[in-house]
Amino acid sequence: MTRPLALLDDYSAALADAGLDVPADPATGIRCAPAGHFLAARLPVGDLATGAVAAFASAADRYRHTRGLEPQGARLDPERIAASFAGDRMLRLAGRPVHGFAALSGYFAAADGWVRTHANYPHHRVRLLRALDLPDGAGRDDCAARIRQLPAAAVEDAAAAHDAIAVRVRTEHEWATSAQGRGAAAGPLVRILARSDSAGETRPGGDPARPLTGIRVLDLTRVIAGPVAARALALLGADVLRVDPPALPEIAWQHAENGQGKRTALLDLRTARGRETCRRLLADADVLLTGYRPGALDALIGAPVHQARPGVVHGRVCAWGWSGPWAPRRGFDSIVQAASGIAVVEGRPDAPGVLPVQALDHASGYLLAAGVLDALTARLRDGRGRDAAVALARTGAWLLQAPGRNPHPATPASPGAGTVATHAAVTAARPALAEYPDYPFPARAWGADPAAWAPAPVSRVRRRTRRGSAGRPGLP
Repeated sequence: MTRPLALLDDYSAALADAGLDVPADPATGIRCAPAGHFLAARLPVGDLATGAVAAFASAADRYRHTRGLEPQGARLDPERIAASFAGDRMLRLAGRPVHGFAALSGYFAAADGWVRTHANYPHHRVRLLRALDLPDGAGRDDCAARIRQLPAAAVEDAAAAHDAIAVRVRTEHEWATSAQGRGAAAGPLVRILARSDSAGETRPGGDPARPLTGIRVLDLTRVIAGPVAARALALLGADVLRVDPPALPEIAWQHAENGQGKRTALLDLRTARGRETCRRLLADADVLLTGYRPGALDALIGAPVHQARPGVVHGRVCAWGWSGPWAPRRGFDSIVQAASGIAVVEGRPDAPGVLPVQALDHASGYLLAAGVLDALTARLRDGRGRDAAVALARTGAWLLQAPGRNPHPATPASPGAGTVATHAAVTAARPALAEYPDYPFPARAWGADPAAWAPAPVSRVRRRTRRGSAGRPGLP
């Protein structure tokens, strides 16, 4: 039996495990319409998506309540949520659709099974070709021919050795009984840990339309899950500054979709000047979002994050979880689907399949945004910094374990035109949560902003003025 808000219950349990106060009925004020055929699949993808957005909405209301604002509640629209989760398919640049995967990304038949590769970024493409012992100019047909000669496990091992991204397609049972599968499924959906460092004074807020006004978010994440979390916080009014390395340009369509509501700057952390600038930004941030491996950012900036900014809420996202032999590895939504058994569940007897959207990325992004909000709410009470972390494989484990499988799903319904908005040459999905206005502004040109915080919002104070002889305001 399907339960659209089941994930919200599990998220609330994670808050209880973290020692955070949870309302007796965490779903109060959260309503959802019947899912219909949006996000139809064998696995309950609609429940995952609805529950993740519900977790974000309920966390926003807890933050609002603590700030003295009326809770907003939410009437969740499955069509609007589906459009947001299918943002790549809804996106139009100058009226044209985008292509989500590069030529060397996808499924390839191996000598004894299947592998899934990810090579959307140029450096990942180079590493994959080296792992396969192919020249730089090799194409998809060359890769296919090479992989057909090799066992799937050999491709996976070679990719790991070259820091490339390719995994063997596994069944649910294979993954669940592996050391990494067990590690990925362990622990809460969102891990929130309190630290001993304190934030001191907290910036004021209180705008009902944008409750996170005044909150500064330093976004160092890339691809989808982390940027979705940052975009959700921007929807609520946070000042989000995304910082990227200049040598690794973001994929244009991903920035157009996930960069909405954010300012965007370039910073080379390999240089002393870049590291110093990053430390200055971090010193005045309320939230830091990263996808770095544990300890990597500390080494780059020359100090632990919590010492560089006491009291910061550090939101972290990873692919495989925080324990197990794969914990340090890179990964993406499609790769986690392939390794964890989701691809087999959604596939045919003769080939693996995919979820109707990159649901692990988007759901993890909303769960991370919810965790960050609840950590900020807790900081308003006790001043303490906290770490909030999600993992794509943990989100995938929830999906595989959730009830409500459909062995004969309908064809997923396409969201309608009312779920998108057009800004200049970009048409993008509207926010999944309809209770807040659209994103503050469309995605700006990548790297167009200075690596500095915007001026803090000035409180609107009624000033006394001198009146001239004609009764007009004089100079103050």
